Order: sequence, then structure tokens, then C-alpha cells
Amino acid sequence: MMSDSPSNPAPKVPRGLLIVMTGASGVGKGTLREQWLKDQDVFYSTSWTTREPREGEVNGREYVFVTPEEFLTKASQNGFLEHAQFVGNHYGTPIEPIEAALERGQDVVLEIEVEGAMQVKERMGEEAVLVFIMPPSLTELRRRLTGRATETPDRIEKRLTRATDEIREAHRFRYVVVNDDLDRAVREMRAVQQAERAAQKRREDWTPEDYAATEAVQRVHSRNLSAAELEKVVSS
Repeated sequence: MMSDSPSNPAPKVPRGLLIVMTGASGVGKGTLREQWLKDQDVFYSTSWTTREPREGEVNGREYVFVTPEEFLTKASQNGFLEHAQFVGNHYGTPIEPIEAALERGQDVVLEIEVEGAMQVKERMGEEAVLVFIMPPSLTELRRRLTGRATETPDRIEKRLTRATDEIREAHRFRYVVVNDDLDRAVREMRAVQQAERAAQKRREDWTPEDYAATEAVQRVHSRNLSAAELEKVVSS
């Protein structure tokens, strides 16, 4: 006999995390991201940019390389979650695929410039989990930028000046991960992801891994960084 009562609706899939990685050029965000997300089913958003591809970069993988005209047309149509101009080039994150991934419960990772990360935070509020990737020192950052041999000396100096300002304002981000040891930085990024997932659940439903991750991320929470520690990075 059929029941007159409606069937129970399927449980709503928890919304995915929106994790925003940012930091100075040359700090190693790409390598860290690749190791952290290896074997994970996340949505990695590929940004649009008007800059020229570097050697070895593939259109649609590192970036979608477009003309300034194409970029500005999409921006005028409100097609970016964020967009910014940096060292003479435009960068932007298309919004439609990100919202679709979050709705289906898939974590989304953005690797973008700091200005863009602030736009995402303004638009998405606390849903945006901002992680600042910090160099161990400004001297090390200069060495990495110089060794990359993709920038003119003038552009390197502009990047270092901007990095100095960003490091001093690291408290604007929820977490700060120092990329001086890749294995440790990867563990910290995984802890951030697990702890933020745990925060969406009732505490009585937490696993031992949830508790461990929540404790571990306290070491990289920006509120635990002093101004003196940040100044030490830019002066060394």
C-alpha cells in the first residue's frame, strides 16, 4: 500500500570549501599547490591573464592566455569573481565554474594575486578561506625571482616592494604558511583543508583527524603572528 506522505528529500550536499592561495610571485605557490592537491578531487580554477606565456606554460593549464580586449570584455560583463592588474598585466577568475563546483560540494582552490584575494574576501565574506604563502625571508624571495630569469631587474624590484607591503599585512589572511620546507608546508595546507571541513560539522561528529587538524592549524593562524615576526621576514 502506497503512503500518502511525501518521500524524504535527499540530504543536501555540504557546500564545498573556497580556498584562496595567495602570496608574492616567486614564493613557490604553484609547486606547493601541485603537491598539496595531488590525488585530490578538487576544482582548480584556471585564471585568465593578458601576460605572455612563460617557457613551458600551456594555455588552459597554468593560465588561459587572452588579449587585453578579450579580458576587458568579460570584465565588463561581470564575468569575474575577482580581477586585478599587476605589473602591467590583467588577471581574473571566471565566476561561473566556481559557483557550480561549490554547489555540488567540490572544494575550489584559487591561486591568485593578493589584490584579487581581497576582492574574493569582500564578495564571499568568511566563506573564502584565505591562505597567505610567505617566503622565509625577502632575501630568499629575491634569490628565487632572480634565479627564475623571467623578469627584468626593474620588475623584480617592483615585486619585492609589493611583497614587503603584503607580508606586513599578513593578518588580513586567515592562515599564513611559510614555504621554506615543502613537505611541512604541504602538511599544513592539508590541515587547513581538514580543519575548515570540520568547522562545517557538529563537534560530536568530528573524527580524530578533525581534532588533530584543528589543533595543528593554530600554529599557522594569522592571529598568532606578531608584527615583530613579520618585520623579521622583510628585514632578513
